[in-house]
Amino acid sequence: MTNDDLIHTANGGMPRLLEIMRRLREPETGCPWDIEQDFASIAPYTIEEAYEVADAIERKAWEELKGELGDLLFQSVFHAQMATDAGLFTFDEVADTMSDKMVARHPHVFGGENRDKSPEQQTKDWETIKAAERASKAQKGTLDGVAVGLPALLRAMKLQKRAARVGFDWPDTSHVLDKMIEESQELVEARDTLPQDKVEEEMGDLLFVMANLARHLSIDPEAALRKANAKFVRRFEFIERELTKVGRTPTESDLEEMDGLWDQSKLNGL
Repeated sequence: MTNDDLIHTANGGMPRLLEIMRRLREPETGCPWDIEQDFASIAPYTIEEAYEVADAIERKAWEELKGELGDLLFQSVFHAQMATDAGLFTFDEVADTMSDKMVARHPHVFGGENRDKSPEQQTKDWETIKAAERASKAQKGTLDGVAVGLPALLRAMKLQKRAARVGFDWPDTSHVLDKMIEESQELVEARDTLPQDKVEEEMGDLLFVMANLARHLSIDPEAALRKANAKFVRRFEFIERELTKVGRTPTESDLEEMDGLWDQSKLNGL
């Protein structure tokens, strides 16, 4: 089969996708847009596609999920092809690296360790293995290796988890709640007396503590906020629909009326 045949083979699987990506990056015959991209320019698309996967899962849109996973896979293929073009590594090496990592991190499945462990013990073992991996990379600090490019709430959680592993943590949620009240008060004071950059700093401190509270409550703050966003959309769309019934828009309404409709949306289970 020629490469052209592979590209047009409906069930060509992974080889077909890799060949399509290679052709898109061909200097003489490829797509000008794809050719001019680099790791930095593609990274935002990679992050966006990951969120679209999470959104499809949140909505239980399983047919859409297939396509979103394909979009995310294509991002890995795109980065790997750029790496191949630069002589850094290939897609197969990416796959081999992940396979090696999964085998090493699951000795209770692929090695001689006992599989009869609690989920909690497996989590501890996982963290021990990852700590050894970081040490082999000369990442000596407790917080080394927590990616700067993570969403801020997720990175806050990971930083706090790392610090907690060495004992830098509040013993229970009551202390976190006290700290949240303290940071809230400091934000109010900053709003009234300090310049904008200090207000922003205090807002960041409050968000950091709220992420810590979520961690203590075993809640993913990103997931919680996504659900809150979705709830806001449902309820606000209800307001718009109800106003449309009487021939008006939100700009032609007022806060009191919209608040009443908001409360009605809650009673309707939205």
